[in-house]
Amino acid sequence: MEHHIGIVEDDPNIRDIVTGYLSKEGYHIDAVGTAEDAWELFERTPPDLWVLDIMLPGMDGYEFCKSVRQSSEVPIIIISAKDDEVDKILGLELGGDDYLTKPFSPRELVARVKRQLKRWDVMQPGAGESGKSLFSGDLELNIEERRVFWASEEVDVTAKEFEMLRILTEQQNRAFSREELLVKIWGSDYFGSDRAVDDLVKRLRKKMKDLPLDTVWGFGYRLRSGGGSG
Repeated sequence: MEHHIGIVEDDPNIRDIVTGYLSKEGYHIDAVGTAEDAWELFERTPPDLWVLDIMLPGMDGYEFCKSVRQSSEVPIIIISAKDDEVDKILGLELGGDDYLTKPFSPRELVARVKRQLKRWDVMQPGAGESGKSLFSGDLELNIEERRVFWASEEVDVTAKEFEMLRILTEQQNRAFSREELLVKIWGSDYFGSDRAVDDLVKRLRKKMKDLPLDTVWGFGYRLRSGGGSG
């Protein structure tokens, strides 16, 4: 499958270089210079991955990243001249999956794009090993179709929300640390805050009232078996 990549970079030289390297890898590229144009692309034909500059005219990359994350979990690789740790952490906490500081090697960017797309493909419908379903009380996960049902009603979840539910449901009653969940869901090379895990839990609890997803204070989370609305 040919992957579709969106490049958001206002510097035409960097935009052309990145486009050239990624095109040689066989990716379909849409490159734009503003977040506003990127948003039009997102609404029209959303890419499978974004390469996103932070310093943009008009809406900046942080705001664009935050807006995309409200409805999509596609990988976002942030590229920026800002190399302070606080800028990297902010970008990752707003939803970025990776952060590359300018100037960077185009080959390194290609390698990171490949890695993120590989993780993304694994998380897509049909990528499961079998058609089995997992159950915990009122919770049902269809692994192959990556669909979630709560009290017999289907619930729309993002790829990362599904991964968290799958991990917890496969080992019900086991307490997972925030750090362990962070590595399992985002990957070992993710260096953002473990607050990303807390945000994921909040979203799941909001979508499924009475979901028996317990906080293990000072440690992490566990899914109690047999819980539900009844």
